[in-house]
Amino acid sequence: MDPRLNGLSWKTSLSALLDLVLPRVCLVCGRPLLPREEHLCLGCLSDLPETRYAPLERNPMADRFNAKVQVDEYEPYAYAAALYHYRADAGYKRISQALKYHRDFGAGRWAGRLLGERLADSPLYADVDLVVPVPLHWTRHWQRGYNQAAVIAREVARTLGAAFCPRLLRRLRRTRSQTRLSGEQKSRNVARAFALRPHRRPEARHILLIDDVFTTGATLSECHRALRRAYGPATRISIATLGAVGE
Repeated sequence: MDPRLNGLSWKTSLSALLDLVLPRVCLVCGRPLLPREEHLCLGCLSDLPETRYAPLERNPMADRFNAKVQVDEYEPYAYAAALYHYRADAGYKRISQALKYHRDFGAGRWAGRLLGERLADSPLYADVDLVVPVPLHWTRHWQRGYNQAAVIAREVARTLGAAFCPRLLRRLRRTRSQTRLSGEQKSRNVARAFALRPHRRPEARHILLIDDVFTTGATLSECHRALRRAYGPATRISIATLGAVGE
């Protein structure tokens, strides 16, 4: 028997045997994973550039988002948190990309649970009772076969003990990809692109919107506006993502 299997549980041993046939590698650095490592090697996991925004009522992400959604009428301050800082030149971007572009559902669920754990440790999110993913247009959902935000949101909802509501919001039109658009173009691209589905309005004290990455906040702010048209100010609407791009 391979000496690496000594002292391991049967589940971990089976994983190690499978690694001999189809090696798993770290999403960030590409190094082969050890039996007890999941998706990231211990070195990359320990260096994960966490935002640590979850315990903070005010943080750079929350301030940027609230600047987009605050209007003349009273608007409850939206809490905002992300698991890690997202940079185009850093390997950690592959965490969200593995799910979005490579159908790595295991990585998506793992990251979603990690995000959920950070939120669960914060009193700001203790009263979240509804978790809602940013929806895809039905044509894009049909082509891709899944919504990456829903994969993350399901795990967050499970960790928080909140209801998972993937069909509360719908995207009214197929918008252009936001990747190469400027901030102003992104806002125009998704303006009034979301609405609640007819006859769907579950009661909620605190709704948590989930997406994979926060860049300018354009998409999430439009989802926020769609929810606010249906829910009064007694309902707080906050956001959480895996990655957050700095200004």
